[in-house]
Amino acid sequence: MEELVIRDADVVDGSGSDAYRADVVVDGGRIAGIVKEAAAAGCQRPKARRELDAEGLVLSPGFVDMHAHSDLALLRDPDHSAKAAQGVTLEVIGQDGLSYAPVDDRTLGEVRRAIAGWNGPGDDIDFDWRTVGEYLDRLDRGIAVNAAYLVPQGTVRALTVGWEDRAATPRELERMRQLVAEGLEQGAVGMSSGLTYTPGMYAPDAELTELCRVVASYGGYYCPHHRSYGAGALQAYEEMVALTRQAGCSLHLAHATMNFGVNKGRAPELLALLDEALAAGSDISLDTYPYTPGCTTLAAVLPSWASEGGPEETLGRLADEGTSERIRHDLEVTGSDGCHGVPVEWDTIEISGVNDPALGEYVGRTIEESAAVRGEEPWVTARGLLLADRLAPTILQHVGHEENVRAIMRHRVHTGGSDGILQGAKPHPRAYGTFPHYLGHYVRELGVLSLEECVAHLTSRPAARLRLPDRGLVREGYVADLVLFDPATVAAGSTFAEPRTLPTGIPYVLVDGRFVIEDGRRTDVLAGRAVRRTPPA
Repeated sequence: MEELVIRDADVVDGSGSDAYRADVVVDGGRIAGIVKEAAAAGCQRPKARRELDAEGLVLSPGFVDMHAHSDLALLRDPDHSAKAAQGVTLEVIGQDGLSYAPVDDRTLGEVRRAIAGWNGPGDDIDFDWRTVGEYLDRLDRGIAVNAAYLVPQGTVRALTVGWEDRAATPRELERMRQLVAEGLEQGAVGMSSGLTYTPGMYAPDAELTELCRVVASYGGYYCPHHRSYGAGALQAYEEMVALTRQAGCSLHLAHATMNFGVNKGRAPELLALLDEALAAGSDISLDTYPYTPGCTTLAAVLPSWASEGGPEETLGRLADEGTSERIRHDLEVTGSDGCHGVPVEWDTIEISGVNDPALGEYVGRTIEESAAVRGEEPWVTARGLLLADRLAPTILQHVGHEENVRAIMRHRVHTGGSDGILQGAKPHPRAYGTFPHYLGHYVRELGVLSLEECVAHLTSRPAARLRLPDRGLVREGYVADLVLFDPATVAAGSTFAEPRTLPTGIPYVLVDGRFVIEDGRRTDVLAGRAVRRTPPA
């Protein structure tokens, strides 16, 4: 007898088709049967050792977070309710060109310092891996939800070239190509870049194109955080489209927003660019989060020259009075490339987290507000905080536009990604609320998307991008990564004031056919594993 039958669910199967009533049978970690309209037809209903009454609930595939920063959180926090409670059954990590494999001892230490604001310093983690394959093996020991990995181009460059702003030698480029190939052979699904973060931003297009040729040869995709989301946003999107077209590589645009005042109302221009490229044969997808503020580290807004050489060099420049004044001028007058070519507006930058608890007074305030309290100029406050917390502070950047958010999420190649940073006392609510916020706010309350369309954005579309042949749909034989939610009550509990509040209206989540959320509570099940690249046919 099968393990589980979910009775009388309203199945939204991820295809975009209309919902239907069915009994769904789960056995051996897969969907073993689907009996449509079983009760109405009066037919023999499937039986199982356990029966779950799903009357009034929608059954959908598990949600895929196409842009996650859970690289260490999955290892640190077995509970991981931040994602599991949202119905997320698969996260894509290794984002923005910086993560923890492949590394050597030197590079690991540098990367840990560089992205401590994203993932914490990692002092509680046993870094017993160095290669991509070893990291994926570590995930296979058991995690809350599944995870796929992107080879981080910035980490590859740090390992090969270092943190200097210079061209790679032919020998270094060949070594980078080899490292990317090894990561893909070991199971990575593609490659990411952070082209406003050091050292990945120092790579010229020719170098990125060569690496993308390697990615394409393995059937992977390129996922860039491109060179500008501000003054040069459209040009940066064009650059990525042209680069991947030349390389013959699939493109997935990370957190594809149009931010800052210069881009208010300009989402249609981005979408027209993408439509033209799609019509010409490019393979493009994108992800967004359903909020207007962004989230990154305070150090990320610094000009690239100030970050050359790595974290210790950056701290040295901040400590030097003359160099610090040059940094201030680039930020406040010229428009730093780290701040997307736009002069910084200190009243839009809110501190969301610090590593040193003694600096907690800054959290929840903008730089401008803290400066006013301290009776000093905003740059003095920002500089002091960067030095005191050794580049670790995370920020919310209130620079988005609601009309752009809605326009982009409607596009046919759109997928959902939280870009959720789980560190800090006051993280962005997207880390805990992205997927229920789509379903509750943008589907039920605003009607921006239909329920069936939205579920497709969050399930089958990302599964297709990841080339997963048996995930993303409610189909017989598919992996039983499933979510049951109440369409009348599903909502994000997280807010900017209380960002760690869990969602409502998602009583059941299954990973590999096992309940990780049951009756609205996290179980002790660790059914997640590394999801490795499927080789092209």
